[in-house]
Amino acid sequence: MEKYRTVGKFCEAEFVEKRSRFLSAVMPVTCEKEALDFLAQRRSQFWDATHNVYAYSLREGNVRRYSDDAEPQGTAGLPTLDVLQKSEVTDVCVVTTRYFGGVLLGTGGLVRAYSHAAKLALETAGILTMAPVTRCRISCEYVWYGKLDALLASFDAIQRENDFADRVTLSFALRTERVGALQTAVTDATGGRVQMEIGDEFVAPLEKE
Repeated sequence: MEKYRTVGKFCEAEFVEKRSRFLSAVMPVTCEKEALDFLAQRRSQFWDATHNVYAYSLREGNVRRYSDDAEPQGTAGLPTLDVLQKSEVTDVCVVTTRYFGGVLLGTGGLVRAYSHAAKLALETAGILTMAPVTRCRISCEYVWYGKLDALLASFDAIQRENDFADRVTLSFALRTERVGALQTAVTDATGGRVQMEIGDEFVAPLEKE
């Protein structure tokens, strides 16, 4: 598993350029079928639109696809894909619906409009950095709680939960690459009296890079 950037949720954004209405939508997807299903849903919803331009980028198979959907070649789908690539996002599909307003935008105007639509959709959704993390757990006497809690914070541990019973149990996730260093730090901070249990690995959004 490797770190990557994506969006965490479906979002829409809208603007008007020379009386043409642009409605852009972004959706996190994990495979080509999900991207095409999202495109089909938008086309069905906005069946009366002049164009439904799309681009998507997938980690699976390193797939990149786009369509101008009858806009002049190279003025819509490719600029949309270019925004995804320059934003370094993947597992993402963007569909921009256009209702023509009667005023031609020209080649440059179309490129700018569809690029802006894609950027607006990404900004509205918010970009997440996803990375491999490992579930971990520490069970300790209360005397070590303050020191270990601060230690976890210094390592940017995420999804933290504490259980206060006869002993304190700190459950959390940590960037996989930092697990070994934290394990050593826990041993050093407690003189070897407390051990860290290491669980499974999964992918999660990072709060900090």
